Amino acid sequence: MNFILFCLYTSLYFHCNKGTVYLPKNVSVSAIIAFGDSLLDVGNNNYIKTMTKSNFLPYGKDFVGGKPTGRFSNGKTLADFFAKALGVKEYVPAYLNPFITDKDLLTGVSFASGGTGYDPLTATLSSVIPVKIQLEMFKQYIWRVKRKVGEEAMKNIINNSVFFVSSSSNDFLVTYYSVPIRRLQYDIPAYSNKLVKWAISLVQDLHKLGARKIVVFSAPPLGCIPIERTLAGGSERKCVDEYNKAARFFNKKLKENLQFLESTLPQSKIAFSDFYNPLISIIENPRQYGFEVANQGCCGTGKFEMSYLCNELSTTCQNDSTFFFWDSLHPTEKGCDIYSKIILPDLVKSLF
Repeated sequence: MNFILFCLYTSLYFHCNKGTVYLPKNVSVSAIIAFGDSLLDVGNNNYIKTMTKSNFLPYGKDFVGGKPTGRFSNGKTLADFFAKALGVKEYVPAYLNPFITDKDLLTGVSFASGGTGYDPLTATLSSVIPVKIQLEMFKQYIWRVKRKVGEEAMKNIINNSVFFVSSSSNDFLVTYYSVPIRRLQYDIPAYSNKLVKWAISLVQDLHKLGARKIVVFSAPPLGCIPIERTLAGGSERKCVDEYNKAARFFNKKLKENLQFLESTLPQSKIAFSDFYNPLISIIENPRQYGFEVANQGCCGTGKFEMSYLCNELSTTCQNDSTFFFWDSLHPTEKGCDIYSKIILPDLVKSLF
């Protein structure tokens, strides 16, 4: 499906030019609140001691003023596209940003930290913010909002917010496949089940704190991420079947458990957001989505550079809008835009 047809297909829900989802009548979203990894990190890692950073050029070169913000992209990330599409605001701020305003707090923030995962060991290996600590930060956020607007208004904000959770990629790619500890303890089915339990626990905790609309992303096609094609895809850099198989197994279990959980939680909408199949479609048919390259990133060779290896000395592709991946792991701004257009219509149906 080419992009023009795609826009027409989704026109009942989405203005392709304006980037706004049609929500049901009398429905509005108070805030966007994000947890997880670099897919939704908008700069929290800037304020912690870690090597997993992106607050330097060429990251952010297409952001407002060409400013690197700590987003793992050349521009906006999924959190920003969701915020705008749901009518909340243009950009989601990092919770740890010391210059965050009252308005920022009331309309949502991101607690996400690039490099983290559901597995606590994942955050330890990368020296980033564990999901459990992100949850504690959210409790602090609730207290700050309550102090500004009162308890009743605070509850309304939380109840009418949309929560996004992205994790699991680093659990597999870093903690399971790169370090032997978890492989000695679990096979893929057992480790996937462990990750699912952690994910379900997080959603339950969010619900206890007032969250009622929660979106949980699946794992992407791990074996087709550029750096994994380079490291494990052989001389031809093919997608790594073993990694993709692990992602599919995890996704199946996650979806089943989220569906069951939704049936047990009162007044809740929990959406499983497929990050696997849309990306496979884009990677296998890039031109149908307006891309020319989907097997390597725009930064450097695009085969292994990310974070500090993608820096001011790196050459970048001439036109990043033709690339789905920005570095060897993360989508470009356009990649995030296209993916958000694909999934948002179904998310709106699931949540409202």
